[in-house]
Amino acid sequence: MPTPFPAPSSLPAPFPASASAPSASKAKSSWLEDPAVFAVNRLLSHSDHASDSPTQSLAGAWTFRTVLASEIDVENPEFAKADGQTSSFRTIDVPSTLETEGGWRPAYVNIQMPWDGHEDPQAPKIPRLNHAALYRREFRLDPALAEAANGGNVTIVFEGFATAIYVWLDGAFVGYAEDGYTPSEFDVTGILFGREGADIDPSAADHVLTVACFEHSSASWLEDQDSWRFHGLFRDVVLTRKPRTHLDNLRVNADYDHLAGAGSLNIDAAVAEPEEQGDVRAVLTDDAGAVVWQSTARQQGRTRMSSGELSGIRPWSAEDPALYTLTLTLTRPDAASEAAASSGEAASDVVETVSQRIGFRRFAVEDGIMTLNGKRIVFKGVNRHEFDCHKGRTLTEQQMIDDIVFCKRHNINAIRTSHYPNDRRFYALADRYGVYLIDEANLETHGSWNVPGDVATPETAIPGSRMEWEGPCVDRVESMIHRDYNHPSVLIWSLGNESYGGEVFRSMYRRAHELDPVRPVHYEGVTWNREYDDVTDIESRMYAHPDAIEDYVSHSPNKPYISCEYMHAMGNSVGGLFEYTDLERYPHYQGGFIWDLIDQALWKEHADEMRGELRGCLEYGGGFADRPCDYEFSGDGLLFGDRSISPKAAEVKQVYSNIRLFPSPAGVRVVNDNLFASTASCEFVASLLADGVSVWSQTHRFDVPAGNAEEFPIPWPSAESQTPGVELTYDVGVRLAEETLWAPAGHEIAFGQHTVRVPAKPGQAAKETRDVGEAAHGVAAEAGRATAVPSPGDEGGAAPANGAPSPAVTVGRWNVGLRVGSREALLSRTQGGIVSWTKSGREYVLRPPRITTFRPLTDNDRGAGHGFDRARWATAGRYARCVDVAVDASEEDVAVAYVYELATPARSRVTLRYAIDSAARIRLTADYPGEAHAPTIPAFGVEWALPGELRHLRYYGLGPEETYADRSSGARLGVWETTAARDYAPYLVPQETGNHRGVRWAEITDGAGSGIRVRRHDADGSALAAADVEGAALAAADAEGAALDAAEGSTLNVSVLPYSSAQIEEASHQWELADPSRTPLTHLRLLAGQMGVGGDDSWGSPVHEKYHIAADRPLRLDVDLELI
Repeated sequence: MPTPFPAPSSLPAPFPASASAPSASKAKSSWLEDPAVFAVNRLLSHSDHASDSPTQSLAGAWTFRTVLASEIDVENPEFAKADGQTSSFRTIDVPSTLETEGGWRPAYVNIQMPWDGHEDPQAPKIPRLNHAALYRREFRLDPALAEAANGGNVTIVFEGFATAIYVWLDGAFVGYAEDGYTPSEFDVTGILFGREGADIDPSAADHVLTVACFEHSSASWLEDQDSWRFHGLFRDVVLTRKPRTHLDNLRVNADYDHLAGAGSLNIDAAVAEPEEQGDVRAVLTDDAGAVVWQSTARQQGRTRMSSGELSGIRPWSAEDPALYTLTLTLTRPDAASEAAASSGEAASDVVETVSQRIGFRRFAVEDGIMTLNGKRIVFKGVNRHEFDCHKGRTLTEQQMIDDIVFCKRHNINAIRTSHYPNDRRFYALADRYGVYLIDEANLETHGSWNVPGDVATPETAIPGSRMEWEGPCVDRVESMIHRDYNHPSVLIWSLGNESYGGEVFRSMYRRAHELDPVRPVHYEGVTWNREYDDVTDIESRMYAHPDAIEDYVSHSPNKPYISCEYMHAMGNSVGGLFEYTDLERYPHYQGGFIWDLIDQALWKEHADEMRGELRGCLEYGGGFADRPCDYEFSGDGLLFGDRSISPKAAEVKQVYSNIRLFPSPAGVRVVNDNLFASTASCEFVASLLADGVSVWSQTHRFDVPAGNAEEFPIPWPSAESQTPGVELTYDVGVRLAEETLWAPAGHEIAFGQHTVRVPAKPGQAAKETRDVGEAAHGVAAEAGRATAVPSPGDEGGAAPANGAPSPAVTVGRWNVGLRVGSREALLSRTQGGIVSWTKSGREYVLRPPRITTFRPLTDNDRGAGHGFDRARWATAGRYARCVDVAVDASEEDVAVAYVYELATPARSRVTLRYAIDSAARIRLTADYPGEAHAPTIPAFGVEWALPGELRHLRYYGLGPEETYADRSSGARLGVWETTAARDYAPYLVPQETGNHRGVRWAEITDGAGSGIRVRRHDADGSALAAADVEGAALAAADAEGAALDAAEGSTLNVSVLPYSSAQIEEASHQWELADPSRTPLTHLRLLAGQMGVGGDDSWGSPVHEKYHIAADRPLRLDVDLELI
């Protein structure tokens, strides 16, 4: 069992001694393969507090060249001399990654090592084919830094690099470092100012900084993260002048006692070379600048201060990220100020001023449950790689803000820094915006202990119990904790990712709790070897199924549970997310982290041979001739690689929301699952929709305390006098009433809907409403105001009035036709369906619609083997043959039934029937009788190629994003507009996309509004389930209710895309398809049903059975078609 944590209110223990890095005056090449040597001449790691000490960034234009490692000699570095040959160097920006700057070839691998198959080195050996990048930067020292010649020192910090660097300054060796995801700092005072203290002006001299950055070192065995393998100097390089006496490390415990409503501050400051009579003055201020507390202490090597109880403190949380500023001023006596001294005044010089933003909070594990400020916490999280499609690992601060803003706007409250410490700026932003962090050490060794088939080989595991790896692994944890200790956003330390178990992890765990006895330590890898369960304070699993999690959390476990990775968001996925959030009813279930935030896809230009131009696309692994590779496995994000938002993010936003709404004809029930924030800062917008169109709206303010649920009345317009058959949707959205740091006023947090159909009155038949305008205007009038509602129909929507042209039916030998006025429909006896449908001479049909029984495979379909299991359905509809045609004609209408045999062993017969009425409207039905002993059907309906100008889609159904049987919680019932190109989601590998469930009617038109209208045939209204659309609370995940999953044929799925299903299925990259805005055809798909997209973990697991379509029961597609 883990050692119990001390009481959070205790003073921080003194800094446990850290091992200094070995020193050397000359580089050695052997360090690259020696795991015991991971830093040389590196200074001790420390906190990232802000200081007024002057700095000089070396970011900007450097020069570099790439070489084979075997071509350079780091022990006799001619290349590092100030007058070294640079004719072969070219310019590169720092920070950046070599792979995105044209230096090295990009390479993506997941588990396997990037050299696997080319070479087979045994750890800690590295491949013989190893590259190095020689960086060079000439600079002059800023005058403010040159003052260090009179005292103090100058250091150089490398904020981020990969994988190992040797550093020289003016030809002199500076140091060596690995683990480039935490800062590596070296003292360069002696080199800059002369080792013998020569009288020089360093600001007037040109200096040459040389860095040899190696692709591989023994550290490569510790950095096998599922990622593009980026190298180079990808974060800033900074010079800092530090006074002789300065604050070297700062550790602040800002505790909050929720019972007393008070905070307390405990400070442990490591002062380098303290002044004998010097002081440390501490001042704590709030956001308004008001002083909350202040104190002064004599400088010591360890200066410790305590505030005692502080009343009136605002605690920090993601819901209210209240921050305070702690300022520490180091002073020394001013001997020159005799007058001040004789007057009794305290006179002193300021040596250094440092500041640290802090938040008061108490995070603890109590009785096996994680709590924040006394409340059980649930992480609604996501994993986050640092990634940019143009710059690789190098991000701007604005991109970091954008990532956090996306999370906040989508109700994501936590991020795991997978799988390395992030840029230090990100932590300050998480503090400020309010995001919980699991801070993870730079460690993943998956490739050392895992072989194909997900088979573990413990005997080869790195680090395992091989104690030669203890030093670098413990150092990685130590560097992370020292840097990030003071950030309130960091709640949990993580030892790394997917690195099996072993004694080295016990050393890492012990060191973590020596440095921080308060925060829990996380590590998931012990699930492979439970002997090492004692190295984690949290039960953490990866891609565990909900039933397995429920089995754990429902049996009073000793540890809290999180899924450090789940819902592998690869391509069109995130189906069944609610299966996990439903587990929040168990106290020990404390959430999970979706994998992951952003697709790792790099921008690449491809030649468009058809148009003779370059076309940029996002490219996955293998697209740069990188072998081995793991191809599209790099694309698992809620954001596309260019940071545009994927459709599946809407589901996450709704399901993750802490505020849930349940409207009804009486009002709304508001459930507030926030820990601390009430809904007082929100407004609630109630809207009444008639057949999807808003006809009434009213804004309310409901104040529900955190952790409570309340019901409120809403004065909806009465539905009693409305047209029978109209659908009324009671819609309530909760929005921000005022602007916040992360969203404007009016940003919607979540919504809820409840839909009913107005019943027929006694003795009155229900009226089928063809025009949404009829119902909408009726309710608008009752509500006392006029509402302009565009009609989806036109003059063709009614039967011919008296005096109108009569229909002419022609039954020919090859075709059957019906003409009325300017409209004509032609059904072929030989082509299997409708071959012409015209209005005023304009043709709307290119070929008859074809039966479809398949869908383009999603990434999850491929991972779960759905294509293999359901191969018969890929061709069953596509190659179905028409075996019978039956014509039934009268003077005013005609019906033609086409019987198709599916290309399956059973040759099941599907009947397509066209019934054309006297207004040239068509009722199209497709009947599937069921087929015994067949795998479930991916989809059933028809697909229809239409003229390319019919690119616009307007529909009444669930939207605005694509929806599926297991991913509809984030969808809203309403009238939506989109286009074929916009509805096509550019997943890295082309796959199923654009489906809209619960469609009542849809219009597929050109820019002028002419085209085809599709309406679900629903004469008596019985198929329209009076379903509630209650957002995340819908366990069935379908806004039409669970009942429709049991009778798929009662719903209508519509998609309008620039490509056919076959084109999508056959393409492996987006650049293989034509520009979606320029395709010659539009493809309309009408489905009676489609299987879900997710799985238990959205990665390799079959879609839940309840979201499949059983092959042995009948299915019917039944729609009305008309030209508009």
